[in-house]
Amino acid sequence: MVDTKITSGQPERLQLLRVLGPAHIWALGVGIVLVGEYMGWNFAIGKGGMIAGLIACWVAGLLYTCVAMIDSEVTSTVAAAGGQYAQAKHIVGPLMAFNVGLFLVMAYTMLEAANAITIGFLLDTVAGMQGHTGLHQQPFIVLCVMFLAWLNYRGVLATLTFNLVITAIAFMAIIALFLSVQFGVSSVPLDFSAVTTDPMPYGWIGILASLHFGLWYYLGIEGTCQAAEEVRSPARSLPYGTMAGIMTLLIAATMTWYVCSGLIPWEYLGQAGTPLFDAARVTGNRGLMVLLFIGTMFSTLASANGCINDASRAWFSMGRDRYLPIWFGAVHPVYRTPYRSIIFLVPIALIFALGAPLDQVVTFSILSGLLGYTFMTFNMVMFRRKWPLDTIKRGYVHPMHPLPTIVLLILCATAYVAVFLGYGTQLIAMVSFYIIASLWFHFRRYRFVRRGDQFTMPWPRPEGY
Repeated sequence: MVDTKITSGQPERLQLLRVLGPAHIWALGVGIVLVGEYMGWNFAIGKGGMIAGLIACWVAGLLYTCVAMIDSEVTSTVAAAGGQYAQAKHIVGPLMAFNVGLFLVMAYTMLEAANAITIGFLLDTVAGMQGHTGLHQQPFIVLCVMFLAWLNYRGVLATLTFNLVITAIAFMAIIALFLSVQFGVSSVPLDFSAVTTDPMPYGWIGILASLHFGLWYYLGIEGTCQAAEEVRSPARSLPYGTMAGIMTLLIAATMTWYVCSGLIPWEYLGQAGTPLFDAARVTGNRGLMVLLFIGTMFSTLASANGCINDASRAWFSMGRDRYLPIWFGAVHPVYRTPYRSIIFLVPIALIFALGAPLDQVVTFSILSGLLGYTFMTFNMVMFRRKWPLDTIKRGYVHPMHPLPTIVLLILCATAYVAVFLGYGTQLIAMVSFYIIASLWFHFRRYRFVRRGDQFTMPWPRPEGY
């Protein structure tokens, strides 16, 4: 295990530790995303009804399957911290790399904020059920973010081992609810009459609009790539962990839609804050309520925990490569974590968690993710053209190229339309933000980038490096 780097005439530079295996990669990817089954996805039903919510679930599943396939090939080959950012700096160039890094940081930081909001809302709901109304959510939001930041500060192995345990429990809670309802534990039977009586209350435009929040089922699975520099065997662990993660999420998403749509009227489900917990409350079974309360808490904690891990790695990588002040590229001398990046992102997450509504924070995260997925389509084409299959060693080769790339691009374009229908102003504001950030990078930071030094792979260098 190598954790230092010494070059002639240069001081020793601390490196991240390679301590993770496939199970940790699964826990990172699924841990970030599984909260999407516990909250947020149901806004899709509010946009278009039950059938629209199911179609959004499966269409978004296809989109993210393409993402997982493409990411598994490129990241198992470009095994460096920063995930898609590391891919962009090797394959495309500095300006694209800066933007992709920013997409990643904002997507994960906003997702972390959404998780903290959900924890505060859930605790307030449970306190109200016990007769304690008016619970102040803000202290719990702050405590959640601070605790998980401290955990990430102390080491990646403990962080993702913690994620592995609580993610597994949260996933098993969904399965337990599904099986319990199927075998008659619920005092209220499943009722899908809305599927036949009013399947599409807003017509086909509702199906299109629902795709926006259908992405929430899977948003963040690409986060498995952020740990590429801390995995013992990237060529093996990254594809296995990522593909196992997307299969897990497809199963969980379908079961979640089935149970919630059968127990909760779609009009309420479309605006519920914690749909799976609400479904457990409808069953009237106290054991299921406790289990789904635990599952909701654990899924939000796992997601926020993984988001801190991924956002800090992207920010750290950008600092190390001088896209940001190099101060952010420091590694803790004892814990070997990007501690300055972890600390820096905490107040940003808290500002949004304490001052923005949940649907706006979710939309900010989704849009940042969509921009990153759009980049993947061009990145994959350029990767295959610059380094064909027989020129460099790959850990995984995804099948049917370029079909997944084409499908991903079409679905991303459709998702932009869906977001514009409900949040057009925010879409324009976010694109403007990223344009301004790009101008700042071009005029203020580009001159500090040492493009030749950042190409770390043993491949033939493309023109410009």
